[in-house]
Amino acid sequence: MVILLAAMGAALVIGETVIPLSTIWNVLKLEFGYSAPEVNPIDHGILWSYRLPRAILAMACGASLALSGVVLQALLRNPLSDPYILGLSAGASTGAVSVAILGFGAGVLSLSGGAFIGALMAFGFVAFLARMAKGEGAGATSSLALLLAGVAGAQLFHALTALIIAKSADANQARAIIFWMMGNLSGSRWQDVYLAVPVTMLGLGVIFGHFRALDAMTFGREAAQSMGIRTSAVMTILIGTTALLTAIMVSLSGAIGFVGLVVPHAVRFLVGVRHVLLIPAAALAGGVFLIMADIVSRVLIPGQTLPIGVVTALVGAPAFAVILVRSSRANSG
Repeated sequence: MVILLAAMGAALVIGETVIPLSTIWNVLKLEFGYSAPEVNPIDHGILWSYRLPRAILAMACGASLALSGVVLQALLRNPLSDPYILGLSAGASTGAVSVAILGFGAGVLSLSGGAFIGALMAFGFVAFLARMAKGEGAGATSSLALLLAGVAGAQLFHALTALIIAKSADANQARAIIFWMMGNLSGSRWQDVYLAVPVTMLGLGVIFGHFRALDAMTFGREAAQSMGIRTSAVMTILIGTTALLTAIMVSLSGAIGFVGLVVPHAVRFLVGVRHVLLIPAAALAGGVFLIMADIVSRVLIPGQTLPIGVVTALVGAPAFAVILVRSSRANSG
């Protein structure tokens, strides 16, 4: 928690305009109705309307994506499982773009609702394709089938999104959507925080409530059933929760990759594999990771803000390669 508060403090201080901690403290006191010295209105606006909601949204997105990675890796027994790699983020993007550009479900579906349906469709497609591909295989074969199905699903939904943009979006919409799809927290507002934080807390509560089932599922469905776990019900609830977390965060910040892959593996080194510790630790570490990635995206190139997905990919792609090699060696050995 101390590390999280330090990361939040750094996110508020660091930027094109460096703002002292004393100014941050005074702004917080004024906003919560306490007396404090007057603050420069520009600094006040930057902190309260831009940096603070952006930092909180980054924390919620990071926690949600890390939790999704923990759940998928346990349920699918695949260390490479992650909402981005398995195509959930791509499906959510397609759903959100369908609502925003085509008006699909207008008046009934919000952007987040469309993203949720898209994420569920993507997971269903990947699960069906992996099941058809692996046949009677197991171990390395089933892991490879799931990975390839995820790649195919992600490419399919990326292609659908590109088709929608090319056919129906004007130049300004296309430019904005492409930048958003690379992961973008620039437009963070308090309304986004009011949606992201409760959904993250709900997801954390549901997932933590199933920590014993997740421990059992890591040994396989048959082993979990022998322990009295209703595996079908558990998988339905947890995959639905994962799709909801991914969809909401994608609708607010775009598709940010590799958080759900890197953070759970890093946290396992620190707290072990028991989900009673892994779940809260991954949520905390995911929040810190994405806050720090957002800081890097703002300061790496002076005068320019990079899409946050670029920063997470620079960290995640090498980590993915390391995990893939270790997993392949473990399965062949």
